[in-house]
Amino acid sequence: MYKLLLTWDIKPGQDQEYFEFMVREFAPGLTRLGIAPREAWYAVYGDCPQILMEGISENLDTLRELLESPEWDALHDKLLTYVENYNHKIVRASNGFQI
Repeated sequence: MYKLLLTWDIKPGQDQEYFEFMVREFAPGLTRLGIAPREAWYAVYGDCPQILMEGISENLDTLRELLESPEWDALHDKLLTYVENYNHKIVRASNGFQI
């Protein structure tokens, strides 16, 4: 099992549109791509990304292929209209919160 760890900050003034996109498009889009959204955190304060999200996949090669797909590109590009300071990485899955 592998996790896709994603972090970002919501652009100022984009909160409402961002949350609607997450519920209506991003989370369902990840699921369609074969990435099971697992957990998400919203940091209210502190020196860290505002949003931390993880999705899980059974297979590393499949996950890498999905991240190179046109479907991911479209979803990712739309996400970037609402967020800044975006980063992602793939890690071998373990229990609990991973950075």
